[in-house]
Amino acid sequence: MTESNHSSLKDHFLIAMPSMADPNFAHSITYICEHNQEGAMGIVVNRPMDLSVGDILSHLKIDEYDDTYNEIAVMCGGPVQMERGFVLHRSDPGQWENSQIVHGDICLTSSRDILMAIAHNEGPKESLVALGYAGWSAGQLDDEMAQNAWLSVKANPDIIFATPYEQRWQAAANLLGVDLNLLSDQIGHA
Repeated sequence: MTESNHSSLKDHFLIAMPSMADPNFAHSITYICEHNQEGAMGIVVNRPMDLSVGDILSHLKIDEYDDTYNEIAVMCGGPVQMERGFVLHRSDPGQWENSQIVHGDICLTSSRDILMAIAHNEGPKESLVALGYAGWSAGQLDDEMAQNAWLSVKANPDIIFATPYEQRWQAAANLLGVDLNLLSDQIGHA
């Protein structure tokens, strides 16, 4: 399959169907950062861990940060490489050591320098810190889409950065006009 006829879900939300049995993804919304013929990678944006951004900053021995970071939850970005940190943010990617543009001004950064900037209120104004990511091998996500495991919709950054995490799943579904509470959890049954 060539890139030109591959239907990429990059910069889309994957919204887990109510029937999703995998506990890593039940009631989740995943922002897709990359999707091509080799596979897909995304960050779950509505699964808070029992860990704050302040905890991460302390662990990295980044001192003198605002106490509000002790109240901001770190998201469980997915079950792959849970020891690896990611910052999903809106800003100029050229400022950070390991940053990639996902779409427009949305970037994914995995270098310590962005956390130091965030701690000193010099980082991006809109950001989400996550540990781990969601990954799919070649064709796997396409197969899951064909099995109706997910709904997909073009991402709206306000859902990532301005909507409380507990409201993001339904907020993303609202972009499609879908009330997830009305969907059956049985595939093929009304």
